[in-house]
Amino acid sequence: MAESKMAPDDSGDDAKALSERVSQLESELIRHKSAGRRTGEESFRLLADAAPVMMWVSGPDALCTFFNQTWLEFRGRAMEEEIGNGWAEGVHPDDRELCLATYLKSFQARQPFRMEYRLRRADGEYRWVEYTGVPRYEEGVFCGFMGSAADVSSRKGPAFTPDEQSVRIVFSLTERERQVLVLIAEGKSTKEAAARLGISYKTADSHRSRILEKLGVHETASMVRYAIRAGLIAP
Repeated sequence: MAESKMAPDDSGDDAKALSERVSQLESELIRHKSAGRRTGEESFRLLADAAPVMMWVSGPDALCTFFNQTWLEFRGRAMEEEIGNGWAEGVHPDDRELCLATYLKSFQARQPFRMEYRLRRADGEYRWVEYTGVPRYEEGVFCGFMGSAADVSSRKGPAFTPDEQSVRIVFSLTERERQVLVLIAEGKSTKEAAARLGISYKTADSHRSRILEKLGVHETASMVRYAIRAGLIAP
């Protein structure tokens, strides 16, 4: 993954910008497909290849079907090598299990996700990337996910390896419990977490109580430490 075109390192507002770009491209894909499937897909790929961020698309079976030119240049690999599950070969061995588990759980729940992991660049160096995905629908039918990735290594500290036991315990939580855990670990109150997730305060507080019980801890600070050690939030 002439000079290789790579996702920008400076990414203070990258999450919002990438999300907006993904939404724009998804709208373009749907609009162009109204004029014909083949023409629509070709137009979308041209738009995606012109994007300065790494982009990917997967089908309803969770297998990736497309990576834009920016991704391929960053990875230094051909499309044929990355599609399907080929892209996962570039994920750092210490991050792969958590990365794939997060991807598949979000895919099954058909919920947007955002995570960070180390991805091998064309020169062999592992770089931290922020990886986002959103479900895509065509005429109400689920068609898979599409998303983006940005190199965020410049804002990371020294290399961090998630604690295996913490990862295992955190992933024993339900998807909703993990969402509540992440929001609280990021400094949100239970009330704010409830509003963000569109659930009642009572439900969010119940999730919080179960999280404490499952983690075997008694205070918010310990929940935050678990989220950090499991790699759910940055240290």
